[in-house]
Amino acid sequence: MKTNILTAAAKLSDDDLLASLHQLALNERNASVELVAHLAALDARPSLYEGLGFGSLFEYCTAALRLSEDAACTRLAVAGACRRCPVILDLLASGETNLTNIRRLARHLTPESHEAILARAVNRTRQEIEVLLRELDPQPDLRSSVRKAPVPAAAGSPPFPAAPAPSQGAIDLPASDGQPTLGAPPPPPRPTVQPSAPERYHVKFTIGEDTHRRLRRVQNLLRREIPDGDPGAIFDRALVLLLEKVEKKKLGATSKPRPACSIRSGTDKPAGPPSRHIPNGVKREVSKRDGDQYAFVAPAGRRCEQRAFLEFHHVQPFAMQGPTTVDNISLRCRAHNQYEAEQVFGPFHPLVIRIEVPVNGDAQPGNATTPTL
Repeated sequence: MKTNILTAAAKLSDDDLLASLHQLALNERNASVELVAHLAALDARPSLYEGLGFGSLFEYCTAALRLSEDAACTRLAVAGACRRCPVILDLLASGETNLTNIRRLARHLTPESHEAILARAVNRTRQEIEVLLRELDPQPDLRSSVRKAPVPAAAGSPPFPAAPAPSQGAIDLPASDGQPTLGAPPPPPRPTVQPSAPERYHVKFTIGEDTHRRLRRVQNLLRREIPDGDPGAIFDRALVLLLEKVEKKKLGATSKPRPACSIRSGTDKPAGPPSRHIPNGVKREVSKRDGDQYAFVAPAGRRCEQRAFLEFHHVQPFAMQGPTTVDNISLRCRAHNQYEAEQVFGPFHPLVIRIEVPVNGDAQPGNATTPTL
């Protein structure tokens, strides 16, 4: 039974589990490459699947090979691209790109252009591929618009007629509390930020009635500066002001920061017991040094790529008299902050209270080395 595989995997040691996963991923890539190559060969021999009663290669993939519709579409698109540019198979086998990225780039790959495009697609994320696509096929800027979202139908009433889909980038205005009702139209799509051309982006989201009223008032007050009331221009101005406010609150941004030498060494800190408080100057310097990105680097050299939910981490733990200076503070995500704490203090347990013994000997709850129940 296949359930035995799960049991066997759960019994593997940490090193064996990671090694097994790498080997399985390699096997899957090799199998995918062979499948795509065989589909490309079969595509050149339509009589084979037609003789078996299938009207198309897509139908053969879904009915005979039991592939999902999306998997079939992806592999057939990649197979077509591989017939024009066989080098794709090598990139897929090495893991330098994947089926999804090749599918999205397929229509732009020609015998003349594929080398330059594929060179830029190697080891790229989905978002980076989206930017590349918009460079290859830029879209015009959206016409700014504000449209009211359809009103959900009341329970038991006939379904509300489907409203025409708003143009991409429109600001939709909901007129209900958002609760699902019988016959209601589908909810609006999630907010999106998508590249449309080099250094240009389409933004789409939904706002409420109060936000709409504020937007209209701002449009009226800024008619001299923004005659057409473009929400995109207003959004840009608002973000500049919001960013200044958030940086001041989160990082203590100021027009007259203290000298970097003092916050790096901590020489300007008042005498007294140790404190967990991180000075704003230290926060600013650390954020600038780490580029607002988590600075955890694994032994193999990979750096954590997360950027949201920043946490300031003591390289030398505070419980071990680690100072709150620039050299000892670094950005971490919650997972890696917890991971590094457990490397020093052991696995976290909710029933364990750790007692912190500062220099003056007064015991206080905190992050220390002495666990008690």
